[in-house]
Amino acid sequence: MANAFVHVELNTTDLDKAKAFYGKLFDWTLEDVPMAQPYTLIKVGGTSAGGMLKHPMPGAPSYWLPYVGVEDIKASTANARSLGATIVVDVMEIPGIGWFSIFSDPTGATLALFQPKV
Repeated sequence: MANAFVHVELNTTDLDKAKAFYGKLFDWTLEDVPMAQPYTLIKVGGTSAGGMLKHPMPGAPSYWLPYVGVEDIKASTANARSLGATIVVDVMEIPGIGWFSIFSDPTGATLALFQPKV
């Protein structure tokens, strides 16, 4: 399927509390990975399905952010902008992994785009 949801990420006000809750609620394996800020991978059946991190914007509420896979992150981000999206995070590299961007659509819904490094 083109442009499938490929990752979902919890931006949370309390990472430890979220890990305890979701670790008990679902049969997920939670794996802390070394990054600039604490990040926890969510693994389901041995495959990475998402992640959790402390919300990077102090005072903002916790929320889940879905990521959609794209072939050309720069073109897709520009296309979203041309269609009326507000770019929240412009194209950024995740070293060794790929690139992402985050936008709010014209109705205010937030979505992320992801292009893996090949």
